[in-house]
Amino acid sequence: MSTETNTDTEPSAESSTGPLPPVAPEVLAEAVENLTGRLRKKLDAAIEGCAAGAARADDGSVTVRFGEDALVTLRPGPAGTVTAAEQAVCTCLLAPRCLHRAAVLGAAPLADPDRPPHPDADADADADAASASASVPDGRAESQAGVGAVGPSSAGRVGSGAGPGSSPDGPEPAAEVLTAARLRAAAALWQAAAEALAAGVTAGGAVVQAELLRAAHTARLAGLPRAEAAALRVVRGLRAARERSGAHRLGDLTGAFRELLHIAGLLASGTAGPALTGTVRRDYRPGGSLRVYGMCREPVLSATGYGGVVTHLLAPDGARHSVSDVRPGGLARARGAGSASVALGGAALDHAGLARGGLRIAGATVSADGRLGAGRGVQATPLRGIPWTEEPAAALFGRPAAEAVAAQLADRDTDPDGAAPALLGCEVTVVGAAGEDLLVREVRADAPLLRLRAAHPHPELPHTANLRRIAAHPGLVLRVLGRPDLDRAATLRPLAVGPVPGAEYTLRLPEEWLGRADLGYDLLQGSHFPPGTAAAPGAPAAEGPDLLADSPLWRVRRLLESGVAGGRRAVAEAARAAEPVTAYRPLRRAGFTAAAELAAALAAEADRRPRDPFGRLKDPSPDGYARAWLAASTHLAAAERYLVAASWS
Repeated sequence: MSTETNTDTEPSAESSTGPLPPVAPEVLAEAVENLTGRLRKKLDAAIEGCAAGAARADDGSVTVRFGEDALVTLRPGPAGTVTAAEQAVCTCLLAPRCLHRAAVLGAAPLADPDRPPHPDADADADADAASASASVPDGRAESQAGVGAVGPSSAGRVGSGAGPGSSPDGPEPAAEVLTAARLRAAAALWQAAAEALAAGVTAGGAVVQAELLRAAHTARLAGLPRAEAAALRVVRGLRAARERSGAHRLGDLTGAFRELLHIAGLLASGTAGPALTGTVRRDYRPGGSLRVYGMCREPVLSATGYGGVVTHLLAPDGARHSVSDVRPGGLARARGAGSASVALGGAALDHAGLARGGLRIAGATVSADGRLGAGRGVQATPLRGIPWTEEPAAALFGRPAAEAVAAQLADRDTDPDGAAPALLGCEVTVVGAAGEDLLVREVRADAPLLRLRAAHPHPELPHTANLRRIAAHPGLVLRVLGRPDLDRAATLRPLAVGPVPGAEYTLRLPEEWLGRADLGYDLLQGSHFPPGTAAAPGAPAAEGPDLLADSPLWRVRRLLESGVAGGRRAVAEAARAAEPVTAYRPLRRAGFTAAAELAAALAAEADRRPRDPFGRLKDPSPDGYARAWLAASTHLAAAERYLVAASWS
């Protein structure tokens, strides 16, 4: 018989292996909660190797063997997800409160809660471009962009210019009265998030993650889906960081912590607006009759295994719309969906045809962000597509990029939901390559250099290869349709390119492409470029200074990210290594006074560990540290957005 004394044995691989099925967050949280303190200390070590030892049976179940007598079996439901505790069983004596079962559940990917069925389903990657936030709304000194820190016990402000309703995405709408259950759920989520932040990646193992998942599930039951979604993003980020996944980005995890603490803090303090308490489901409303024309299509890849395509559309009045087809399948799904049929009102079009065609839709349903629904009453008839030289597409290229970006940043100040940056068009001249990126200059007087960065850098998608081919033709003039990257200075994520009307040295695309190439699906060839070289390309222009990277704000960013990676202890050690006044003197010299003060306050709070005469901590709560970290992080985000806005002009 198996006992828990040998539970740290590596799981043995069987003859045929298969991936572990997704597990509902609450199932994992309950399994970890049922472990004893001694077994929790062994959980992280037990999780290692579980996925490699998984074997899938013909009936769809997945087994992982530990030693000779312990066999864990997962039997996912019809949707392929483990959603109930009884779907995970172990043969050992301590089951279901055993380490084997908790380890296998901890090694499995997290399932997305209550994901609506396709074709209107949304993958997490659909909102990847929506993570950018608004810039400081005007050109006042940086010290006036201070942002308040909030927590369950305080909605006060740190720095200047912030009140109880302040937000990293602009002013919050009027607060609504929260129920006692929601306040308790938000307070628990704040506490779990603060504990996870204080632990950092190094100590943020399965137990810390389970506490976050438990709090996220409580928030879900209380009707706080945005708070739950933010917590799940943090847990996935912690997992990716600890697994050293190639998809992990420390900056992304830092942003996820900032969002979670911001949402939980406002909710727990009772100052949250309706945007933080509403549903994350996309509500579709009647849109009547519509005519829409395809602009381009974009592959979608999600870290949670979803893949597909989004086709961007434009109405005659300039309204932006889109049709998505995102389902489980990852890269293969993203590549194949580009030519899959459009599931909208029986339209006899695929996404490749829709990107260069159009639709007349009767009984349309439209979400707040322009997504078109595929309800039963929707009927669609194909229309002839329009080239970019005709209205309404031509209007996209008639506005300076700096002006369009400034308008989007201004809209962000009044949009707490943080909608994805809208597509913008511009005419540019190719300057040359900068690593994997492409440097271009907008065809207008005194235009700054712009950096075109692959919208999806996966090597199996043609974005990077297409940019590399374009970079080999300095002086080439072309039209670019893309999404501005509001987290980087003067950076555009191009989705499609086309020739400039009347230009001699420009692209020469096939007639059936209707004057544009989708960079995520169409592969540019040598015949698509003009022969020879530009008339007088001249020497490549030197890349100008990067307002964001060259500013001393990197000191604050490094402090915040070191806290996420190494926890509170790492920030405290950094504070002891250098005098705060000396460390942040460059910030003060550059005028970033508030940033220096907030960073110094964070370092001091991280190192504040008062003890009683018996050596015990007087205040073991991480609440004060989390508030100080959130204040510095939110202020940094606002200052960086201001610099990004300035880089486009």
